[in-house]
Amino acid sequence: MSDDLKKGLEGVLVAESALSDIDGDAGRLIYRGYTIEDLAREASYEEVLYLLWHGELPAADDLETFAEEMAGYRAVDDGVLDTVEELAAAEENPMAALRTATSMLSAYDDGSEPGDREADLTRGMRITAKMPTIVAAYKRLRDGEAPVEPREDLSHAANFLYMLNGEEPDDTLAEVFDMALVLHADHGINASTFAAMVTASTMSDIYSSVTSAIGTLKGGLHGGANQNVMRMLKEVDDSEKSAVEWVDNALENGRRVPGFGHRVYNVKDPRAKILGEKSRDLGEAAGDYKWFSMSQAIEQYMAENKDLAPNVDFYSASTYYQMGIPIDLFTPIFAMSRSGGWIAHVLEYQEDNRLIRPRARYTGPSDAEFVPVDER
Repeated sequence: MSDDLKKGLEGVLVAESALSDIDGDAGRLIYRGYTIEDLAREASYEEVLYLLWHGELPAADDLETFAEEMAGYRAVDDGVLDTVEELAAAEENPMAALRTATSMLSAYDDGSEPGDREADLTRGMRITAKMPTIVAAYKRLRDGEAPVEPREDLSHAANFLYMLNGEEPDDTLAEVFDMALVLHADHGINASTFAAMVTASTMSDIYSSVTSAIGTLKGGLHGGANQNVMRMLKEVDDSEKSAVEWVDNALENGRRVPGFGHRVYNVKDPRAKILGEKSRDLGEAAGDYKWFSMSQAIEQYMAENKDLAPNVDFYSASTYYQMGIPIDLFTPIFAMSRSGGWIAHVLEYQEDNRLIRPRARYTGPSDAEFVPVDER
């Protein structure tokens, strides 16, 4: 591979953005100048959406109006729910079901042309408000239960847990889940965000952009790591080995330990620090530190023996699992949160749009002689 070829576009600048920035050496993440630590601990997901989409944190009155408008878009049309029911009955992959249902939302749109920022922002609100309803309905229909209609008096996070489980969550669960949504809302131009931007650069509609992003996030190299982390922790728990013994044996056998290392961070992911605290808090509330203790032991072993730090997926796994969320819904929840960032990047890029059209260096033959079919 030649020096000027950037496989996977690593290190290539493709756009300017005022949305989020990552300092991989310092382990720092900001959304529009605000540290992820401040936002995760002090701001709601609705506030972060407003920040990403409007460029500033909302005043109290603006936040109330924004949250009420978002809540009013949560209901999903019967035609979409019928399709979700069919997909659940067929045991379709949850991310594939979410991708299909999200694409269907465009059928119930007003049909105005893409590129109108205000119209696209409203569409973005609808998509972000409806995705939790789709995910919760899929889970319940798969389990043979009727979907729970959304409530407009609950926060975005609390409403999802209510629709998922059929009962209003306590304040602790709602707060932890809201924090997880904030932490996953945006993260620079990652693979799924770039996919959304590529689609948007053709002046396609925002539903197509988000559908492209969901399809990209579905891939195991991008969105499935926290599922793999939890499956690993359960495998450790089912074994007769300690967490350290299990990991040591796995590495000797050539297995990869999920949840470690990152394309951008060279130190511990700041989001992992915050979610690690929440995993511990949930264990304390339940009187069972098993998952947190196991994770902590693995983190220490990997740091000392492989010089690797955990990423956000490592602790989001045990956090979600202790909240009673099925493992195969971890990635759809990632998509529910990241939709805010996807939409923000689409709107930002289309302000000064240029068709994204990279080139490849041709390495095939250049002088092949054509032979008619009857002479081959």
